[in-house]
Amino acid sequence: MSANQAELEAAERAYRRLASLYARAMDANEPDLLNGVMTSDGTIDSVGHLIDGIDAVRACPGMLRDMFLMTQHTIHNQTVTLVSNDEAEGETYCTASHIQPPEAEGKPHTAFVWAIRYQDRLRRENGEWRLAARVLLLDWTETRPVDWKGPR
Repeated sequence: MSANQAELEAAERAYRRLASLYARAMDANEPDLLNGVMTSDGTIDSVGHLIDGIDAVRACPGMLRDMFLMTQHTIHNQTVTLVSNDEAEGETYCTASHIQPPEAEGKPHTAFVWAIRYQDRLRRENGEWRLAARVLLLDWTETRPVDWKGPR
């Protein structure tokens, strides 16, 4: 295996882990996980709303918890391209489900589902890959009834 191939595979593994930790941080309201996911100056462009810097990013899990009863981000396929030894670009497909309370008595809970493609710039900090910039592209949404029994 060439050195370049080994670097690409290492970046792919790191990128998968970063996406999984990001999803867990958002869904489990664990903002401390984001310190190992984002660079200190990291940004998220979430459908035209810019979240700038690690402190603002760390506020996102709590914001989601305030807005929805529960969220679940499911990571799908990913691609990554090395730009240099310390920079990469990636794309992650994700389905994000946001559980909402019933609109009225006798109505079901609903899942507000987003089909997302994250466009990411990655950068190494102290030898570790981190997300430096994340752009959330929203391909479509759907709302569907769910049989939700509450948090586990």
